[in-house]
Amino acid sequence: MSQIPVPQFWMGGRHATQLLEITNNPEKLNDGGFWAVATNFDGEFRAAKFQDITSSNLPKSDWRKIEGNWQSSFAEDTYCNYVRDIQESIASGDVYQVNACRILSADCNQSLLGLANQIIVENPAPFAGYLALPELEIASASPERFISRSKQMIITSPIKGTRPLGMTGEFGEKDKSENIMIVDLMRNDLGKICNENSISVPRLLVTEAHPGLEHLVSDVIGNLRNGTSWGEIFQALSPPGSVSGAPKSSALSIIEKYEGKSRGPYCGIFGWVEGDHAELAVAIRIFWRTGDQINFGTGAGITWASDPKLEWNETELKARKLISIAGGRQ
Repeated sequence: MSQIPVPQFWMGGRHATQLLEITNNPEKLNDGGFWAVATNFDGEFRAAKFQDITSSNLPKSDWRKIEGNWQSSFAEDTYCNYVRDIQESIASGDVYQVNACRILSADCNQSLLGLANQIIVENPAPFAGYLALPELEIASASPERFISRSKQMIITSPIKGTRPLGMTGEFGEKDKSENIMIVDLMRNDLGKICNENSISVPRLLVTEAHPGLEHLVSDVIGNLRNGTSWGEIFQALSPPGSVSGAPKSSALSIIEKYEGKSRGPYCGIFGWVEGDHAELAVAIRIFWRTGDQINFGTGAGITWASDPKLEWNETELKARKLISIAGGRQ
């Protein structure tokens, strides 16, 4: 029988307990208080309000490694065919870039709190975190900022470009062009909610080191229009551009055709909101558990220049470190 965890949230040294309510309405966040946010990629909104917020480490818990094999939602040949079909859509002018993902699943009847502790030790990440709700548990090792907000200032930091840690030289042109494409998309999305002429790109194509990986990262900043609600922010920016594609609407149609709604909270939004302040991550490199099943998502950005086999290899690279921490075999 599955362990039922105590409802709580932790990220960046902030520990929230005493669950008050769960809502599917983002406008509730305008009422104030501390909310943990965990949206699904397909747009299902989920936020939990907690009463007690303290500064502390994540509560300690042990983790028993997964035994057996992880099952993938795509076999290698099927995933490569998915990549080729995306490239046909690119050739037809329907889309420029699509993030193609697959989900790994395994049996698990224990809380992810212990796994979250192991991640913090073995794979420290800027947006490491943990959330336990009655029907969902998440352990995050996300390296990617969705948005940080401080009053009217808002910043997003899309990641596009991944390679093993320690490689020399610059990222290739495929990664650079993909990153710039998503920067343009996020500038457009921020333009829906920010003051005219307030949007800037202070960092472009910066290499960041993370455990076992290097990423190509850019920052896009804007000033929110007065009176902009949380509902309007989520509507304008969701789902994150870096894990959907460009144009976003066309990419989402292709993703739904091939992946359905399998992503769940993977590639959604994970973090916290408190009034006009927030730290929200793109929910990549996350484990999530529902019932007796643990899941982990991995994906790659597909362009006309993509090599299907190399994109499959990238999904394995992104999963390798964290699956080794959780246990089991890919």
